[in-house]
Amino acid sequence: MDLSVIDWSDIWIATWETLVMTGVSLFFTILLGLPLGILLFVTAKRQLLEQGFVYTVLSFVVNVLRSVPFLILLIVMIPVTVILIGTSLGVEGAIPPLVVGTAPFFARLVENVLREVDRGVIEACQAMGIRTHRIIFGALLPEALPGLIAAVTVTAITLMSYAAMSGVIGGGGLGDLAIRFGYQRFQTEVMVITVALLVVLVQIIQYSGDRLVLYFTRK
Repeated sequence: MDLSVIDWSDIWIATWETLVMTGVSLFFTILLGLPLGILLFVTAKRQLLEQGFVYTVLSFVVNVLRSVPFLILLIVMIPVTVILIGTSLGVEGAIPPLVVGTAPFFARLVENVLREVDRGVIEACQAMGIRTHRIIFGALLPEALPGLIAAVTVTAITLMSYAAMSGVIGGGGLGDLAIRFGYQRFQTEVMVITVALLVVLVQIIQYSGDRLVLYFTRK
């Protein structure tokens, strides 16, 4: 493998673009997915704000969005992305489908994490007459914090994988570089380097997430 043919400036730019796509998309995914996950939990059967109809509708929407393969979602959302961002290409064009593709996934993770919290905590708060919103933000979320961090870690890794896939439609980043140079121009070296960098980035995210989970679990 001849590494001399690789333009390292392109590699570093693509790596930065991948990090930007992942970071910005993760921010909006948490912003949308966390409240949605909490709402799914509290409106479920035998929970704080049991609302069967609301839960059924939300659960259906989440399941529908989760069932659409991301590559198809990328293509389907092109007109919407153009309206929102002005373009469907590059880093900016990849962010809306990334958020739509992962926010329902994260919401379901949040719901499952909250279900794992000892129900005795909620019952004790209710017995003391604490209001619902204080139970959620003062007891439920702090108790579930290690699990929520683990959910964010899994979501970040999924986003990085999706960000690489967005290269199929010119989404920028390492995926776009791998397709344009590694695949279309048969530069195997570029393909190998981009895959290696993605593996390293995923390992860093996983390690950081595991350390945070361990830290907050001890506390």
